Amino acid sequence: MTGVEPRPRIRHNDYSPLTPPPLGGWSPTLGASVVIPAHGGQHRLDLTLAALAAQTYPARLTEVIVVDDRSDPPLRLPDLRPENTRIVPVPDGGWGAGHAMNTGIAAAEGEIVQRLDADMVISREHLEALFRWHHLTDYLVTIGGKRFAEEPALTPGQVNDAVRHGSPEDLFDPSALVSSSTEETIRRLDGLRASKNPYQVCTGPTVSLRRTLLDEVRGFDPEVVRGQDTEFAYRLAQAGAVFVPDPEARAVHLGLPAQRGEHGRAIVRLVEAHLAHRVPLRRDLRKEPGRRWRVPYVEVVFDVTGADEPRIAAAVDAVLRGTLTDVAVTLTGPWTLLDGDRRWAPGTEAFDLALVRAAFGHDARVRFAESAAPTAAPVPFRYTAPIDAPPSAALLERAVKAMLEERLGLLVLEAPGGRTATLERTEAVARARLLAAPGEAIADVVAQTHGVRHATPNQFDKVSTTGREPAAQSTQSAQSTQSAQPVRTTQTGSGTPGGGGAADGNAKARPEEQAPRARRGLFRRS
Repeated sequence: MTGVEPRPRIRHNDYSPLTPPPLGGWSPTLGASVVIPAHGGQHRLDLTLAALAAQTYPARLTEVIVVDDRSDPPLRLPDLRPENTRIVPVPDGGWGAGHAMNTGIAAAEGEIVQRLDADMVISREHLEALFRWHHLTDYLVTIGGKRFAEEPALTPGQVNDAVRHGSPEDLFDPSALVSSSTEETIRRLDGLRASKNPYQVCTGPTVSLRRTLLDEVRGFDPEVVRGQDTEFAYRLAQAGAVFVPDPEARAVHLGLPAQRGEHGRAIVRLVEAHLAHRVPLRRDLRKEPGRRWRVPYVEVVFDVTGADEPRIAAAVDAVLRGTLTDVAVTLTGPWTLLDGDRRWAPGTEAFDLALVRAAFGHDARVRFAESAAPTAAPVPFRYTAPIDAPPSAALLERAVKAMLEERLGLLVLEAPGGRTATLERTEAVARARLLAAPGEAIADVVAQTHGVRHATPNQFDKVSTTGREPAAQSTQSAQSTQSAQPVRTTQTGSGTPGGGGAADGNAKARPEEQAPRARRGLFRRS
């Protein structure tokens, strides 16, 4: 991170420990690229550029990239614009705001990237207000405010003059300005400090972030042509980002929300179709149990190294027939043994692996990998258990529910016989990996940012006579900031499955001989 070390350890989305400098009372140093995806609408673009030409953030540190998404006639640069402004055409192979944004990002040179709609009249401190936060640390996403208004008859000169004098709202009839529903949500949740899913209000017209965070999520999904900003923000959340709205970044959006138009419901349906497949936390969009979704709710990881085919098949089947069906199973092990023209003799590890791949290779819910990825992103939960201690039928569903209710980052399930399984929240592990000092246990950082809890699997297996699920007892509460002990994942001999977890979860499982590697991977910063 440029300029500030170490990174502050923010709990959930409570960015209160950060104190931004006052507007006009600091000296910016980071270069910034304002990327504007645009399709037609030349006059509105002219007004947006006129407002950008009056910003308090230094022009020497700012570039503006207008991405022309096949406008007819092509867009042009007006006379009144920021000094460092250029137009970039989108390449073939896609269309829409996400595709255009990726084009602009590829051309951008700034350390800060600002996504701005081509129909926004922003206040003169708008960029400064958002960018000041990025000078504090590098894992923030800042969100500007907006109100909507039907476009009056305006010239670029009028807009530029009003912005320079700090009163762009004076250009519009106050009674006709429509507040954004997201701003009410932001106020209700203490500026998102109390929000459980702050990514949901990051809807796109004005958002900024550091290049490192942008590169981590690899930009926008060009296949999402509606709802791309929410899907992008969801992946930022899974990367450990903190979302900061700044009320000083005022703006007026020219035109009313598309959802209010003639085709509003149809647009909402398209947005929901995209988000249903890509944002598993939107459980309201996944009410049809017979469907399979692009991004599952929980990844279950088993290390199959040294295990025979019956044990592997039993573990996979136990997960797939559980009450939580929105899952994927990742089997890690030496799958390269099956590469090439090698022969697999019965009684060898390769033969058992070949049997497993023949049995599950056509099931899209089962994946094969040499090792698990550092986090489950974009899957929100990962459950890891020994191969002969798969979760019981209801464990994943109930354990994930408990994690959500208590906002935990890590649930450690310790069963008799030394078996240990973990259910981890992806956003918590991603942030911990970002914040951990060399050699520091990731679980210790998760305890500080999200909370760690220890329990036994059977606390999620049984239902009390009152019909209520028993509360799991913890050796460390969700609110504790004390250090958690590194998890030891062990495997006993073949036999009856003996571990489990409940609710939507994610984790990893490794046999006894792999336990040190597990600690270095999940619980030590690599």
